[in-house]
Amino acid sequence: MAEKEEAGRPTWSRQVEFTLAGIGCAVGLGNIWRFPYLCYRSGGGAFLVPYLLMLVVLGIPLLHMELTLGQYLRRGPVMALTKACPLLKGVGMATVAISFIMCTYYNVIITWALYYMFSSFRSELLWENCNNTWNTANCTDRVTNSSSSSTASQQFFNYKVLERTSGVEETGTLRWELFLLLLLAWILVYLCIFKGVKSTGKVVYFTALFPYVILLALLINNVQLPGAIDGIRFFIIPEWDKLLNVEVWINAAAQIFNSIGIGFGSLMAMASYNSYNNNILKDTLAISITNSVTSIFAGFVIFSAFGYMSHLQNVPVSEIAVDGPGLVFVVYPQAFATMPVAPLWAFLFFFMLLCLGLDSQFAMVEVMVTSLLDSYSKPILKYLKRKEFLVLVVCGSAFLLGIPNVMQVGIYVFQLMDHYTAIVSIMFLAFFEVVAVCWLYGVKRLSSNLLEMTGKRPNIFFRVCWWVICPALITVILVFSVIQFKPARYEDYVYPPWAQGVGWLIALASIIWIPLAAVHTLWLLPGSFTERLKKSITPFSLDEDSESPYYKQKGAVMEVIPNIAVISSIVPLSDKPPIQTNL
Repeated sequence: MAEKEEAGRPTWSRQVEFTLAGIGCAVGLGNIWRFPYLCYRSGGGAFLVPYLLMLVVLGIPLLHMELTLGQYLRRGPVMALTKACPLLKGVGMATVAISFIMCTYYNVIITWALYYMFSSFRSELLWENCNNTWNTANCTDRVTNSSSSSTASQQFFNYKVLERTSGVEETGTLRWELFLLLLLAWILVYLCIFKGVKSTGKVVYFTALFPYVILLALLINNVQLPGAIDGIRFFIIPEWDKLLNVEVWINAAAQIFNSIGIGFGSLMAMASYNSYNNNILKDTLAISITNSVTSIFAGFVIFSAFGYMSHLQNVPVSEIAVDGPGLVFVVYPQAFATMPVAPLWAFLFFFMLLCLGLDSQFAMVEVMVTSLLDSYSKPILKYLKRKEFLVLVVCGSAFLLGIPNVMQVGIYVFQLMDHYTAIVSIMFLAFFEVVAVCWLYGVKRLSSNLLEMTGKRPNIFFRVCWWVICPALITVILVFSVIQFKPARYEDYVYPPWAQGVGWLIALASIIWIPLAAVHTLWLLPGSFTERLKKSITPFSLDEDSESPYYKQKGAVMEVIPNIAVISSIVPLSDKPPIQTNL
């Protein structure tokens, strides 16, 4: 039996706080820009069909799997995967690595949101017209697809906010305004989470719920604008021929995957603070369904604005220029400029982005903190004395590593890191996590864990998804991701080969832990190679052999990657043998 109530491990004050924190983690900036963008690119309503199907057969079952493992083992992803499948313990390390890498640049989006939010405190928005010092001769105050001109909002983002250089080869100088806002963003993150789940649980009541108030207000305003109905019609009426395109199905699966956060370890870490007998299925459905409903709700908000812009420009909705994050910081601000009481709507929108971004940022930092405490609790508390100081060290390290993103070259650094982290790495992690949990840990054992905690086994739908459907779908997505892989680029700028090489190093910074940890486990376990291999794929086998060299080895694999190497802990919470786990 797993350890039901571990002494000293905090739990959520109320279970609803975990549900809200999980919703806040899953619902993020991607719901506001990535979902509408993929929907727009995939023919509007046609995207909703594969999206909802992937939610049912991929998103909900895998989230249920992660929450079950985290709650039962009461550990973050590193120690949970070490117990579940010692051979693939590197998957847990990799999830922590990818979360830490992402939190170094994800906070830059919050920084931009803060810049726009503070810029909204004026009677006339700075991106309303071309009468500013940073505007060029080819500036236009109307939305345009012309390659020879750029809009006022594009020039505000590129030449005022970013002051971007011509490419990654030209670093430029530090943007002190963005630097200070990045520092402010990290101070906000720290103040919200430094007390652990007790403080995070209180903050999420606001950060998880308030964005819906703003979205509703924006929707009520947008649907009254001329042309809004045309945008909504484009959103809900499918172009059925688009369903014949394989890429639409791949994008739908990838969006479910990235949006819910499968493979990032965030929700598994937060579930480890649940009460042992918590109803996991209820949380699974609440988090995953709320996430998708929010995406669709945001779709109505964004596409009603698209309809309004198409009316202003007198072109079909399908011809409006939209590309990735530019939807949030270029296209939508341009729509605000012509709305009544524009500064108010701009402030509300960017404050909403701040709330959405902070929720996701909490979760990524919590993964790192939880994993370090799971693995190095005694030495960390010996030197730092309190958990609050550990959180400060993690936030401070991520802040320093994020500084290149607020230089004039920052947008190119940001795009490079996002491309090779969120697109390349995550699919490999997901594949190995499913192999480790669904096949090697086993569906039968996972079902027994649920029975022990909740008194009910998962139904046949979940068991079939875990055993067959999820592994098959993720394999297909992984294969197509490799086949259709395209090098990173930003607008028309193509990165030089050396920058692409740096991108692959960023991807390897997380993926490399999987083979390294596998070799490490096989090297340290006793017996012949066959015996080692058999023991390495047997759950809890390391608990049963606490006298093996594995548990006497401390600090292995610690010098490979500076700043994130600390996540490679393989040491138990103390020098005493771990608690026996009998199934």
